Amino acid sequence: MQAKNDDKKFQLKLALSKVVKKLHLKTKKSLFLFSSENDIPMSVLSMIERAQKDPQLSTIFKLAESFNIEPSKFIKLICKELPQDFHFIDK
Repeated sequence: MQAKNDDKKFQLKLALSKVVKKLHLKTKKSLFLFSSENDIPMSVLSMIERAQKDPQLSTIFKLAESFNIEPSKFIKLICKELPQDFHFIDK
């Protein structure tokens, strides 16, 4: 069961990393500049972009704001990157 949850957590982190990387590239700013302008530690941003960090909800909101999008739209973009049949809890 733990292995399934770990795989699902990784799928979520991977989906988030794809969205963050895509939106960050659109800013045409270096990781250092983007992180310092938006008060997000560069190490955290880098780890998110490499699917190595499961950020806190406050960081999700800060990222959405830094990309000038609503948090709900940001979550929807992440959901679009997940497999269609993705469910965190097996029923």
